Amino acid sequence: MVGRRNTGIGWITTVLTMFFLVVCPLYASGVELPLTGESAVLIDAHSGKILYEKDPHKLMYPASMTKLMTLVLAMEALEEGKVEMSDVVTASENAASYGGSQIFLAPNEKLTLKELLLGIALASGNDASVAVAEYIAGTHEEFVRMMNEKAAELGMKNTHFVNCNGLHDPDHYTTAYDFGRLGLYALRFPELLELCTVKHYRIREETSNPFQYDNKNKLLWQYEGTDGFKTGWTSDAKYCFTGTCERDGLRFVSVVMGVPVKSGHFADTKVLFNWGYSQYVFKEFYPENEPLGMVQVGKGVKEEVKAVPEGKVGATVEKGNEKALTTVVELAEMIDAPIKEGEVLGYVSVMRNEEVIERTNLLAGEEIDKGSWLMEFKKMLRVVVTG
Repeated sequence: MVGRRNTGIGWITTVLTMFFLVVCPLYASGVELPLTGESAVLIDAHSGKILYEKDPHKLMYPASMTKLMTLVLAMEALEEGKVEMSDVVTASENAASYGGSQIFLAPNEKLTLKELLLGIALASGNDASVAVAEYIAGTHEEFVRMMNEKAAELGMKNTHFVNCNGLHDPDHYTTAYDFGRLGLYALRFPELLELCTVKHYRIREETSNPFQYDNKNKLLWQYEGTDGFKTGWTSDAKYCFTGTCERDGLRFVSVVMGVPVKSGHFADTKVLFNWGYSQYVFKEFYPENEPLGMVQVGKGVKEEVKAVPEGKVGATVEKGNEKALTTVVELAEMIDAPIKEGEVLGYVSVMRNEEVIERTNLLAGEEIDKGSWLMEFKKMLRVVVTG
């Protein structure tokens, strides 16, 4: 059933009522899962709500999970046009000196930025991480400053980085909650997920010493829908993993830390994902960019502009509890040109009774320039003639 009402404040409201079972709030009340790790979170990626947590604010060492922040800053540099995947990066003596998990860079060796990023995402190269950090920021130290700045921006209040690769330092720490926030932010970059899903990659093919990266994320083989992010291990951190998985439109971000046994970080993540998919479902109402209405344009070269959702419109709800959800679309009655593409024109809310569960902005689907005085005169004349 479609209804229409005037809000009295210049908004047109369309109510689309869907008949589902009652929606329950998103939290894991009283649930205890058989996890071996010291700390964990499972997050609904659509809403950002925590579905399950175990001591999520406990200070822990992130080990090579750190490299997820390194990859995120690289994605930002790519997005801003500061670097290109095809850029040739020359490894410094400093970068080549890093041991542990590595891609065995030699001083002055040249690899593309893409090859180095794959060396981080797959092989967890400590040397590759420093090479990328130096290329983007000039020095490793400046890159670490950028990491901490981004952590603060993302609300990672209990995180402090000392390096870009996660080699142990007592002052290099975080929490499962904070890395959950980082994982949610990392989903903004499709190219990062593409890197993280590559299982094997070979470099130095034209040399006498070719080398193959093998992805350390074994859930790519073991758990359908997994497409990120980053593993970690040191003797101090134990095993840890920040992951993400999507099935039937429902995406989770997971973090497990302080797991004492080999491969236990994967086992714990499977427990989290299995529980999440057994309990929740994502109900989609409208896909991203599907027009949900038209807004009248004043003083423009066009008389109307489409309103499209900023992202897919839906809600994550407990299975069997989807009754009486409604979507409410609220749009400005009129907006004067010029209008920028992506300008907010209103919003669409997913409702349970009178409660707003999710709210998504509705954006202008195109740019509308301001019309000339002659165009406005012709519009007025047309109104007079047609009555």
